[in-house]
Amino acid sequence: NDDVCRGVLFDTGVSSEGVVVNAQRMGLDLHTVDVVVLSHGHYDHFGGLQTIVKTIGKQDLPVITHENMFKQHGTDGPYGVRPHPVFPTPDQLSPAKIVNTKEPCLIANRSVLVTGEISRKTSFERGCGLNRVLKDNNWEPDRWVLDDRALIVNLKGRGLIVIVGCAHAGLINTVRYAQEITGIRRVYAVIGGFHLDGLENEKLISQTLGELKQINPQLIVPCHCTGWRANYALAELFPQVYIHNSVGNLYQIEGIEEF
Repeated sequence: NDDVCRGVLFDTGVSSEGVVVNAQRMGLDLHTVDVVVLSHGHYDHFGGLQTIVKTIGKQDLPVITHENMFKQHGTDGPYGVRPHPVFPTPDQLSPAKIVNTKEPCLIANRSVLVTGEISRKTSFERGCGLNRVLKDNNWEPDRWVLDDRALIVNLKGRGLIVIVGCAHAGLINTVRYAQEITGIRRVYAVIGGFHLDGLENEKLISQTLGELKQINPQLIVPCHCTGWRANYALAELFPQVYIHNSVGNLYQIEGIEEF
């Protein structure tokens, strides 16, 4: 029941038990989670989903997904395509309830917005060339990762908080789309994986930071797939607002408004 939503969990890590164990160590009660959102269908973001659903133990717990998450994914490389672990089936996630959506979706008493599929408009964020998806027993390119989504909340008088998983859509595409669908230009914080690691993505660091400078967030918290080169550049360009994220970090941000 969305009227009594207390907590939202965004992604569930790569291991089956990691999120549950870390939550216990941090003193976080997973039973307060009333909706789970997956950023995209790569295994390092849904690895703990079955354990999470079992731990929360709620009938019809909404799990917000996209239909492409259930496809077989892989990564191309010098020795061929490496298949990823597959997304759990609805039966494996019972008694949770799968909610597939491509469109923006309001949850948690209208205080959190799931972007749905993100418009790709920048000239330099061109997807992920090594991603593959299995179709009719053939590995086909999945450059655009259309199931990639972000979470948005709105702070009264301060602007948007944009929380990304891997930002496969491109960090700037994601932030610009958040501004577009909310009608709010001001961005207070950008948090999550900026997908600027590796040879292919490090080429985007300069342009991404240039755009981020124009957006001018007051809090920048990169993690996961951001990469050390991008982290270094972000810390140098945004010394007053950059925070080096780590497992166990807690951010208490007050003043969230409904959309």
